[in-house]
Amino acid sequence: MKFTLSWLKDHLDTSAALDDILYALTDLGHEVEGVENPADTLGAFRICRVIEAVQHPNADRLRLCRVETYPDGPDGAPQEVQVVCGAHNARTGLVGVFAPVGTHVPGTGVDLKPGNIRGVDSNGMLCSERELMLSDDHDGIIDLPSDAPLGVRFIDYRGLNDPMIYVKITPNRPDALGVRGLARDLAARGLGTLKPMEIAEIKGSFPCPIRVEIHPDLKSKAAPHFTGRLIRGVKNGPSPAWMQARLRAIGLRPISALVDITNYFTIGLNRPLHVFDAAKITGALHIRPSQNDETLTALDGKTYAPLPGQMVIADDQHALSIAGIMGGEPSGVTQDTTDVFVESAWWDPITVAATGRALKINSDARYRFERGVDPAFTLPGLQAASQMILDLCGGEASEVVSDGAPIDTSRQYTFDAGRTGSLVGMDIPEATQRETLCALGFTLDGTRATPPTWRPDVQGEADLVEEIARVASLSKLVGKPLARSQPGVPAPILTAAQIRERAARRTLAALGYNECVTYSFIDHLSASLFGGGTDAVRVDNPISSEMSHLRPDLLPGLLRAAARNQARGFMDLSLAEVGPAFSGGEPGEQHTQAAGILVGHVAPRDPFGSRRPVDIYDAKADAEAVLAALGAPARAQINRKVPAWFHPGRAGTIALGPNTLATYGEIHPRIVAEMDLKGPVMGFTVYPASVPQPKTKTSMRPALILSDLQAVDRDFAFVVDTGVEALTALNAAQGADKALIGSVRLFDQFIGEKAESQMGAGKKSIALTVRLQPTIATLTDKEIEAVSAKIIEKVCKATGGTLRG
Repeated sequence: MKFTLSWLKDHLDTSAALDDILYALTDLGHEVEGVENPADTLGAFRICRVIEAVQHPNADRLRLCRVETYPDGPDGAPQEVQVVCGAHNARTGLVGVFAPVGTHVPGTGVDLKPGNIRGVDSNGMLCSERELMLSDDHDGIIDLPSDAPLGVRFIDYRGLNDPMIYVKITPNRPDALGVRGLARDLAARGLGTLKPMEIAEIKGSFPCPIRVEIHPDLKSKAAPHFTGRLIRGVKNGPSPAWMQARLRAIGLRPISALVDITNYFTIGLNRPLHVFDAAKITGALHIRPSQNDETLTALDGKTYAPLPGQMVIADDQHALSIAGIMGGEPSGVTQDTTDVFVESAWWDPITVAATGRALKINSDARYRFERGVDPAFTLPGLQAASQMILDLCGGEASEVVSDGAPIDTSRQYTFDAGRTGSLVGMDIPEATQRETLCALGFTLDGTRATPPTWRPDVQGEADLVEEIARVASLSKLVGKPLARSQPGVPAPILTAAQIRERAARRTLAALGYNECVTYSFIDHLSASLFGGGTDAVRVDNPISSEMSHLRPDLLPGLLRAAARNQARGFMDLSLAEVGPAFSGGEPGEQHTQAAGILVGHVAPRDPFGSRRPVDIYDAKADAEAVLAALGAPARAQINRKVPAWFHPGRAGTIALGPNTLATYGEIHPRIVAEMDLKGPVMGFTVYPASVPQPKTKTSMRPALILSDLQAVDRDFAFVVDTGVEALTALNAAQGADKALIGSVRLFDQFIGEKAESQMGAGKKSIALTVRLQPTIATLTDKEIEAVSAKIIEKVCKATGGTLRG
């Protein structure tokens, strides 16, 4: 939002200094991003007089001028400077604008230096308006009245010393997209008084010949209110100099009086308008959905094809405007326009935003309508614009034609002066709070507060407190501890799920992982690779094509992060994240995961040979460590039922029956290639919600139970088929005697051609070590033999193998 200081003072009666205004705007929530002061760029240009202008001795089109200048201002001593000038109007006695040597000329982008033109010295420049970027006029130098005060800065003489202020407006404050909205906030802060704005009703002197009609499908929501009137006999010349100066100051190019008036209302009052050349309208105006194959050449010179259903303003033959966004070039006003139809309407923000995004059109009108324009100011805005057109362009106004009515935005909230202290900790008297709300346009009736129609962001009692605190100055907030309702240590407030999430995050950090926080939105390809990408998780209006779907798993985000790091030369990575993944877009269709990936090697290069590539056992160990931190029981089983994004032969699932606790292993090479990674990559995903809750509510660790009795280790070797998994034998041995068997580990495997030559084709040997841990009495040889026989029986039955002799 850009505006000039004089524009602000049209609405705000204030004597506050510029610095005070800038500070107050930022403190009120309207961050000032920059200030352009004309004195910084045009302050060196002063009024001068040409003492004598004669023909250049060596050039037919140049004049040699003796110029009387006042470098120290009108009270200083005059100096005479020789200047070579090529302007046709350079003459003796001319009063113009002089730029001394060393001045930066904004219109040319050069710094003036002493020069020698065709053998004659020239020290400075007599300037045109284009060289000062005041207009496009370069047909001669500036020619001022003879009584113009010599030595005075040109910007002071012409009234151009008007700072331009650039303010960043937050999306929730559409009213601040007009200069009057900012003036209202400053007045509420106490930096002046908001000037009254009287808008008189203009009675039409004749019926409007152009009828307007809103399509029934649009009137309920998309286009509830449309007003307009014909003004005939206008003269569409240049707009006044003061208006052109303000528009140029904020970066808008003056076009004509009619167009400049609409821009002036857009910036000044946040009331976008549009003017049609009435001679180019056939029949009535229809606000309707766009039709198939309908095109429109807009005022930006581009041709657009609105999608069926998008709103347009059309006459009886074709579309004239994209409603709320941009008018059409064929019906635009020109210097020859004599009859104009002025439109003031209210458009639904969501509809305008969707249309503008689909057609990729950015305009001041769209920017404001999609954030919210005051619906109650539709007809008053038309009346005010009509008056300015009549004042500047002449003509005769018709009666107003309209369809629909302003939407009802009335709502009331309870005003409780005590809530300001409880919510923001600011002690503000109730009378001051009421004055603040009234200054902002709120209506107070006892304890009921009604927001103004231009404040769609106020949606509750807390918003009233925010307005009061904002005007009082949020920079004065002081941190205060919350009062405790009861003495002593407060009860824990974290849920069991939150405690587990914290435990998983801390465990991953302790294991050496770098925590990532990736977006919950990913691209369609990544989502489909990990079992997602369906319409149930597709985002209707994605920020970009790379954020079109909700993520089904945390791994794709981590893999993308790893790929970006590898592209920058970081090859050994351990990344982890704890966050939500989604199976759908409805409540309850999301779950928390703790995931990690390992890429590269486990250690940097060193002379001791400790560097090795990461493998699935690293991922398995880390997944088990996270599960242990979450309180998962040690009796979990491991199986091969892994998702498709894991390598089928180098991955596993940790489960309790049908309940999956975690998956781990090597990411499928196809996935690694799709993600532009240099593999292999190990990864795991832990599902905290699948871990059974402890039977007791206490979060304390269980008591440590140690046996004083000697443990017994026994080794077993079995001959099995080469296709038998060692895990089958491990699980069978563990289940032989759950009370007595403490642990079972695989410690040897004999496989290959040499093994087959000894044990038979298609055979291998696996060796297990079983620890027997008694808890009541020392085991006897008979008891040990009985358990060993049971282990042999279970393993042979499960694997189809035999005990190796």
